Amino acid sequence: MAQRFRAALLASECTPFAKVGGLGDVTGALSRAVADLGCSVAVFLPRYADLKLPSGSDLELVAKIDVPVGGEDQPGLVYRLRSPGYPAHLHHFFLANETYFGRKGIYTDPGTGEEFADNAARFAFFSRGCLEAMRATAYVPDVIHANDHQTSLVPAYLKTLYASDAFFQMTATILSVHNLGYQGVYPAEAMAIAGFPERFFYPLSPFEFWGKMSFLKAGLQFADRLTTVSERYAEEIQSSEAYGFGLQGVLNARRADLTGILNGIDVKEWNPRTDRAIAARFDGEALDGKGLCKAALLEELGLEVGAGGPLFGIIARLVDQKGFDLVEAAAERLFALPATWVVLGQGAARYESLFREWARRRPDRVAYRAEFNDPLAHRIEAGSDFFLMPSRYEPCGLNQMMSMRYGTVPVVRETGGLADTVEPFGPGDLASGTGIVFRPYTPEALLDAIHRALALYGDPVSLARARRNGMAQDFSWERSARKYVQLYRQANGAKRMGSGFGRWLEAVERGEGAEAETPSSGPGWEPPV
Repeated sequence: MAQRFRAALLASECTPFAKVGGLGDVTGALSRAVADLGCSVAVFLPRYADLKLPSGSDLELVAKIDVPVGGEDQPGLVYRLRSPGYPAHLHHFFLANETYFGRKGIYTDPGTGEEFADNAARFAFFSRGCLEAMRATAYVPDVIHANDHQTSLVPAYLKTLYASDAFFQMTATILSVHNLGYQGVYPAEAMAIAGFPERFFYPLSPFEFWGKMSFLKAGLQFADRLTTVSERYAEEIQSSEAYGFGLQGVLNARRADLTGILNGIDVKEWNPRTDRAIAARFDGEALDGKGLCKAALLEELGLEVGAGGPLFGIIARLVDQKGFDLVEAAAERLFALPATWVVLGQGAARYESLFREWARRRPDRVAYRAEFNDPLAHRIEAGSDFFLMPSRYEPCGLNQMMSMRYGTVPVVRETGGLADTVEPFGPGDLASGTGIVFRPYTPEALLDAIHRALALYGDPVSLARARRNGMAQDFSWERSARKYVQLYRQANGAKRMGSGFGRWLEAVERGEGAEAETPSSGPGWEPPV
């Protein structure tokens, strides 16, 4: 019997264990989808203090390791999940260290809302610790799939400090960028914390970014293949500073190795026919239950049940990226419209204050919950008529897909994954349109989109068509998972052909690093020396 292809997924979040945003949803769903396609999958996560385990599960200590951080060995404990809810070839490993992960919070201090000051050390420990954990548990991956800057040092470690390690000789690396706005940029001293020699750091080196160390840039330079979470976003991040955040040149140089693969959603969890969190079940052929869900949600939140007009839902991190500066600028006109609003999310203090103030001023029309509440998120998706996502940029977005699944019409700005998933609904597009789309990033364009939503709500026949069009879309993970598996195999095949980084490393060792061009086209490309 042929051995299963082995993929290790490394991430700082994964549902149901730890989640801050979409990365957690993606890691949890993609790992299962890839395993369902027959691969052996090992997910590696930090063991946070407030880790959430599925019912009936526990953790088994399987290894003790030492991980160099800042010139000293830091102890790590490797745990494996024992759970009846996962197939035998889907494994979950958790890396524990009391200093780095024995506290509440994933990236930020819950008490202050500020990012942990030692995040460079925390995620350098995790990245290198994952490699040591693989060695200690004898899990030899054909491909390592790193995600975002928290694990993007792994490709750099493999191409430098572990370049001669026989254990990983046939292991390829893929780095997925879920949001280029978060890059893991730290003072130059982070090089020593991560264990890289000082000679690796020079102007325009794979690690250097405006005099600082960039975890993400290192990953983008060293990974064998790169992905991001929608086709449109893959184009956008190469195009300008507005989307590339200073790394557009690096990405453009690696365009041949960069693939956009649209995220999916867990269609078993997000299913209005079977969802136990909502007031009534429904589907595209029988939408009556959606009206019951709306009435129940309004009553639950203390909003006026008989007010009429549409209900707009918002579930998001309340940050500039998500377009809340537009909402802020348009608030007086927006909340004066004949509509009701429910907002679920946390983020910047100014936006939390904005929604608290409007909930106080219009308690019959605006409800705000500053929390993470997954069951309530399901009820908002099911009960809302429209779902607002006015993002400045959006790598993929999941809520617009969840909304369409529940017959809730998305109102989105045309960017990234929103442009890839929402087809404009309007005159001439009744057969296939799924949402309301606007392009200019202005309060006026947002208000125009809301007015179009109000007009659509006043046309029950067209509204039902838009709802059914959205519910007919297939946003399951299977198609995307197949693309990932194909990319995994391609990366591994190219890895076996060799990599140009060997000659770059030799040049650096000779003290010629500043003169040696960094490889930028993946395996098989030979840099001049």
